[in-house]
Amino acid sequence: MTDSDFTDESSRLSGRVRRYARVGGAVGGLAAQFIGARYLGLDLDFGKHSSELKSALGGLKGPLMKVAQILATIPDALPREYAEELRQLQANAPSMGWPFVRRRMRSELGPDWQSRFAGFAHDAAAAASLGQVHRASGHDGRELACKLQYPDMQSTVEADLQQLKLVFSIYRRSDKAINPSEIYKELSERLREELDYDREARHMRLYADMLKDEPGVHVPEVLPELSTDRLLTMSWLDGTPIMDFVAGHPDTELRNTVAYNMFRAWYVPFYYHGVIHGDPHLGNYSLREDGSVNLLDFGCIRVFESSFVRGVIDLYHALETGDEALAVSAYETWGFTGIGKELLDVLNIWAEFIYAPLLEDKVRRIQENESGLYGAQVVGKVHKELKRVGGVTPPREFVLMDRAAIGLGSVFMHLKAEINWHRLFHDLVADFDEAALAKRQAAALKAAEVPAAG
Repeated sequence: MTDSDFTDESSRLSGRVRRYARVGGAVGGLAAQFIGARYLGLDLDFGKHSSELKSALGGLKGPLMKVAQILATIPDALPREYAEELRQLQANAPSMGWPFVRRRMRSELGPDWQSRFAGFAHDAAAAASLGQVHRASGHDGRELACKLQYPDMQSTVEADLQQLKLVFSIYRRSDKAINPSEIYKELSERLREELDYDREARHMRLYADMLKDEPGVHVPEVLPELSTDRLLTMSWLDGTPIMDFVAGHPDTELRNTVAYNMFRAWYVPFYYHGVIHGDPHLGNYSLREDGSVNLLDFGCIRVFESSFVRGVIDLYHALETGDEALAVSAYETWGFTGIGKELLDVLNIWAEFIYAPLLEDKVRRIQENESGLYGAQVVGKVHKELKRVGGVTPPREFVLMDRAAIGLGSVFMHLKAEINWHRLFHDLVADFDEAALAKRQAAALKAAEVPAAG
């Protein structure tokens, strides 16, 4: 080990210790307040403490903000005040400077790495929770995007997951409505996968294949000769962030085109291949002037058994026809257990909220009431009823499906899109054949070298 390597390792260790201290202090404060409220009869000001928690965590790079965004879509996996404050953590964290970039590129591509590019921007074009992106150009004239992982992220992820486990355990002691054990397992596995950029490159090739017949969706091309498990180099896709696009495009027809393309980008892979993009975060795609969509991030991808996709469709038909037996079967296919009449009624409150746009054969907005208060009211009702019937353990398969539905719903609300969602959905599932999906999935996963479900 060279002196510089030793210095880097020492710096990483001290940084890790500081992170444990900072995150642990914030979570420790949360624990103290919970214990005080539970055993000493003290009032717990969720709003005030959640704001303090956000302040303590907001400057940290790492997975906590990504986890918070996902948890905010699951009814009361955490107290509403915590989920809302953590959801607002900025994904566009401050970028690492040029000395880090130079070291990382040298370690991934060798000492002559700069000669492999015609140009390489010193400043990051974007920075997020696990890494940052630099714009570059190839000797063939192509514009490129180089995604670099931050240093020592494996330890960072493990540290954050331990703290998340503590938060869950504390909350579980005071509120039995949701058992987050399976949620934690799912988040842990998906976050660890996101550290593997070679896996993400394979996901990108998988999506390019699954969406090759979708002219309204664009997927970057991976450059394997300039990529490693901590560096991902791909073609650069020009586009506009959605909120900027919305501000500059009042035309309803164009916004509807964007919504149509977003719907196809997420649900063609799911209903045809059993694959879902589990993170429709605003920074993970951009929009072109013709309303087509650039997909930019493929770290959070979930492959499902073909039977799970059938269960999603079965639940739709159960809600459509009022078939309780089919609903129970569908929930069991999802992974829910112990579904009696009371629990079924509670689960259907949430399902009817999620499926509502698909059940009406008419042009409508994704939510007729534009206020997010209606969704909050539904969450509150679900939570109250779950406590009454003894709680539920959401299965792992629920997490990213729920995240995709709520995240995309938020996008469609921003767009104020007016579409017949019922017909969009039926166009995808009208000829559903579970065996055919399984065959398509196996072929696509094999070609992209992506592991199968489970």
